[in-house]
Amino acid sequence: MSPMITSILILSLATGTIITMASFHWLLAWMGLELNTLAILPIISESHHPRATEASTKYFLTQAAASSLILFSSVMNAQATGQWSILQLEDPLAQTLLTVALAMKLGLAPAHFWLPEVLQGSSFKTGLIIITWQKLAPMTLLLLTWNQASMLTLMMMGSLSVAVGGLGGLNQTQLRKVIAFSSIAHLGWMATIVTKSNKLALLNLTMYILISTPMMLSLIFSSTKTTQDLTTTWTTSPMLAPLTMMTLLSLGGLPPLSGFMPKWLTLEELLAQNMAPLATVLAVSTLLSLFFYLRLSYSLSVTLSPSPTKISSKWRLKPNTSTLPLSIALPPSILALPLTPLMKP
Repeated sequence: MSPMITSILILSLATGTIITMASFHWLLAWMGLELNTLAILPIISESHHPRATEASTKYFLTQAAASSLILFSSVMNAQATGQWSILQLEDPLAQTLLTVALAMKLGLAPAHFWLPEVLQGSSFKTGLIIITWQKLAPMTLLLLTWNQASMLTLMMMGSLSVAVGGLGGLNQTQLRKVIAFSSIAHLGWMATIVTKSNKLALLNLTMYILISTPMMLSLIFSSTKTTQDLTTTWTTSPMLAPLTMMTLLSLGGLPPLSGFMPKWLTLEELLAQNMAPLATVLAVSTLLSLFFYLRLSYSLSVTLSPSPTKISSKWRLKPNTSTLPLSIALPPSILALPLTPLMKP
């Protein structure tokens, strides 16, 4: 793909998200979501591999269905109330339909089946866009309608997503699928807490993006695609291996790393609102996710791949990718826990 076409697509992607984030009218928000979806499709299918084409087709079908539901719910609300404002969603059926549509856009269980398949068919760079930038527009709509969305639906989908994300990642060896199930679990945390505290949901999203970005960049840098590939990371970059391990553990929410902060504050808020059973379900389900993060960390730092030669390390040529974004993104993904007192809502 030529640089000009790539820059046009990236610009369209950014424009679609910004239109949705800045709009208070349902038709403008829907238009931004459509522009965003149409811009990402050529990026997903850039390699012209059958799996990439299949991934872009699945992404288009699910996102188009979700956008149709959003438009349908806004039309229903306009018919019942006579207004198109996002902040005044009063029809109960429209509220439930919008909640389901945004859950499908984000990849919450039980509408999560497209996310692992799309990530598996995409490159790591495209996967990074899908699990970070592509979540901003639907999450903004969820934050705008947090006090009007169907609370029961969101909490059920959120707790189910945390459990499905943990169980689904246990049996995976492909890192892109592991990252997809990890994304589903983290989105479950955001959906569960958004009806109780939208500030905490925003903190969860911010920390997830801050931790996922350096993890994906480190996997891109070391050309790692499977669990077995992790065992040779130390030969490519001895310093990157322990940093990637800590990023994985931070994504799992292990103290004293950055990923522990949003989970800690979320559980504290749920307990303060007398929702101990839900907090227990979330905490226990997160142990499943932590297990496969620990397994990946074990493969990365403890095991050594069988080497038939006497050479202990690979040839270290000049890397094709820039290491500056990785160097900037790694410290906040590991060391942000001392900022917790400033983050309390």
